[in-house]
Parts: sequence; structure tokens; C-alpha cells
Amino acid sequence: MKKVVTEREIIEFARSGGKIFPLAKGMLITPLAQDRIKSLGITVTTGEEAKSLRQNKKPDFSIIALGCDHTGFKVKQMIIKYLKEIGCTVNDTGTYNEEPANYPEFASKVARLVQKGEADVGILIDATGIPSAITANKYKGIRAATCYNEFSVRSAREHNDANILVVGAVTLGEGTIKGLVELFLNVEFLAGRHKTRLEIIEKIESEQFCNS
Repeated sequence: MKKVVTEREIIEFARSGGKIFPLAKGMLITPLAQDRIKSLGITVTTGEEAKSLRQNKKPDFSIIALGCDHTGFKVKQMIIKYLKEIGCTVNDTGTYNEEPANYPEFASKVARLVQKGEADVGILIDATGIPSAITANKYKGIRAATCYNEFSVRSAREHNDANILVVGAVTLGEGTIKGLVELFLNVEFLAGRHKTRLEIIEKIESEQFCNS
């Protein structure tokens, strides 16, 4: 049986931030869905064409600071290759091999670069994605988010304006991590009520720094 794409599916796709709808072989689009696609300005294309468009799309951020411990070294090399392919400038803070390394050192380097505005955003890799986020979030103005799927990345960017993505090299596969990096670089902060909440966080942060 052929898969039918309904108007509801298109609306949900648009709400999630989708712009390029991948149409698999054999899919049928209802007339109402076609009208909704047109009104929302969504591009419908085959899976391979969508992949090509994503690969050629210039990301919203162009200067990326990267850091990892020894467990994330191989993944970091993969991310560097991907970022250069899409035209990003990469600031690799280390580590540069698989010898045991201390994650706080590299998380701190990335956090400082983002804090000073010398990098648009940062990416950190350790075994689980947890300790590097804890370290980076000690720096004022840093919003490091440990992400493990597309929903967590989208929420981190849309709702929290996260400026450092943290992933676990042991807990996630390379393909998944690459997809999360791609999404992180292209999802925009929604502002609105989310901005109000961030302002509350910033106030708390400022009070803590003043009292320290």
C-alpha cells in the first residue's frame, strides 16, 4: 500500500521547522496537503535531492570551536571534516590524539572562545556528553546542551538558544552525531516567550557571579 501524505503531516512538519520535505518513492500527497505545502513555502523533493540540498546549505553559524577528550577524538575528526565540507571555519582546541586527557581543559577552551565571541558556537565531545556540559556551563553566558536525538537538539536551539552542543562519543553513533551537528547549526532560536525565560536565567547567573 502506498503511503499517503496528509495535510496534518505537512503542518506538523512545518511546526518542527522543516523546510524540505523528502518524498519517498511511492508516496502520494493529498490535494489539501499540496495546498498546505504551497502556502507554507515548503520544498518537496526526493530523499537524495533533500540530502544534497542539506549538504550544500550554508549553516547559520560559520566559526565553530571544537573540543574533546580522548574518547571523542575520532568523532571530532569526523566533525571537522564535515564542517570544512560545508564551508565552516574550525577552531580545534584539542585533544589531538587518543592519549588520556582531561575533559575540563578542552570544555573550558571552547567555552571561553564562545564567551568572547571568537566562535559563533561550540561543539564538545566526551564519552557521554555530560561532564563537558557541566564544565562549559560554569562560564557566564554559556548555554551548553547535552543532546542525544533530533528533538533534544531542536529544543536546545529553539527554546534555549544553546551556544554549545555536547554529544557522547560512546553513547551515540557517528552518523547520529553528524546529523545532530547539522541540525544544531541550522535551527534558529524562536525568541518570544523563550527569550523571557532566558532573561530570567541570565538574571540568576548575574546574581551568582556578583555574589561569588
